[in-house]
Amino acid sequence: MADRSTHAPASPGRRRLLAMMGGLAVGVLSLRPDRVEARLDATQLRRSMADAYGQPGLDVLDEWFALLDRLAGAGLDRQLREVNRFFNRRVRWLDDSLIWRQDDYWATPLETLGRGAGDCEDYSIAKYITLQQLGIPTDRLRMIYVRARIGRSQITQAHMVLGYYATPDAEPLILDNLVPSITPARDRTDLDPLFSFNSSGLWAGGASHSRADPIARLSRWRRVLDRMRRQGFIQGG
Repeated sequence: MADRSTHAPASPGRRRLLAMMGGLAVGVLSLRPDRVEARLDATQLRRSMADAYGQPGLDVLDEWFALLDRLAGAGLDRQLREVNRFFNRRVRWLDDSLIWRQDDYWATPLETLGRGAGDCEDYSIAKYITLQQLGIPTDRLRMIYVRARIGRSQITQAHMVLGYYATPDAEPLILDNLVPSITPARDRTDLDPLFSFNSSGLWAGGASHSRADPIARLSRWRRVLDRMRRQGFIQGG
């Protein structure tokens, strides 16, 4: 993401952080994004990947299929850990302006794997869809838009992570491309959450200083869902 400010304000406090990340004291907007069904058409996915990225794309798609096969029926901890590691290692971070010649493009998992590069939204979306394919319910997964304080200078940067929630009101575990390990939200003192969403709804907090527009972000999410359907990730829904 390209949205940056000079220096971060003081931390808003751990209670607000955990509340917003965990879904407590947060308004659920009436807007409901399109639902995602955790189904795929492997033949169509292979056709889409071959058309767009050729044999190198098919090779990495087969790696993704192998990941799904290997983790089918595995324990939750292993599924979260290996999905997080797969994308953090397999995808190189690059800005959208370099990958897509656009300021803010949200890629499908097929596009991210085919390019072998992505930014924070692309990592989060790819992990979200992969965990859905492994049978983790949508209400346990939420993409969280945050401001991340980077380095000793504490410069802030717009960022997205994926949260796993044992229950809707639980403190989430955070899957992030910036930090290799999966950590509870309470340990991510560098993150100030702004809003979160999944395929069923949008949770918005009161961060009035943010320039992030949840509704605008959801329009990008819908476009990603439309492309995923065409590519073979989603049937019905």
